[in-house]
Amino acid sequence: MNYGYIRVSTEHQNLENQQIEIEKFCIENGIQIDMWIEEKISGTKKPELRKLGRVLMNQAKPGDMIICTEISRFGRSLIMIMNILQYFLEHNIKVWTIKDGYRLGNDIQSKVLAFAFGLSAEIERQLISERTKQGLNRARKEGKQLGRRAGRKSDYYKLSKNDDYIREQILSGRSKTSLARELGVSWLTLNTHLGRIMFQNTPTEG
Repeated sequence: MNYGYIRVSTEHQNLENQQIEIEKFCIENGIQIDMWIEEKISGTKKPELRKLGRVLMNQAKPGDMIICTEISRFGRSLIMIMNILQYFLEHNIKVWTIKDGYRLGNDIQSKVLAFAFGLSAEIERQLISERTKQGLNRARKEGKQLGRRAGRKSDYYKLSKNDDYIREQILSGRSKTSLARELGVSWLTLNTHLGRIMFQNTPTEG
């Protein structure tokens, strides 16, 4: 099945130009779009809050193809785009972009890219974590009050009780798809949780 993915950031923008560009590309390459995924929402929103995650990432199957005008349609941050592309490549879903000229599919080059995307995303998460810690330390030194407001409950995450096991499995090289299936959650849920826990300080022996 071939999907055309179109996104603009606001209700006032027009989806038509992207659709025309994709249709022209498909005619030139003998491709037929079976389903259009259209949305007017900011690319800063998490995929699970968009049709990208709720519909496209849940519905697309191995061998399917997603065509969009440019890779930036998937998100506004590098780490988000990398995670999305890694998901598609791990599930053998092809991604073609028109302006960028990406042709990602089930081949060795794409598998190498999937690994690179995953590694780069983890490095970016680590850098974000370090910047956050530095900011908190600086705030403490300046005497600013940190922590949650009085009366506000701490967030509870479904996977929190499995944090140590999740870290161990990911660091041993296990795929997120396999681990998510075992834990009974979606790949998106696991990947979001990983962003919270992978670079937290873990207890040391001694």
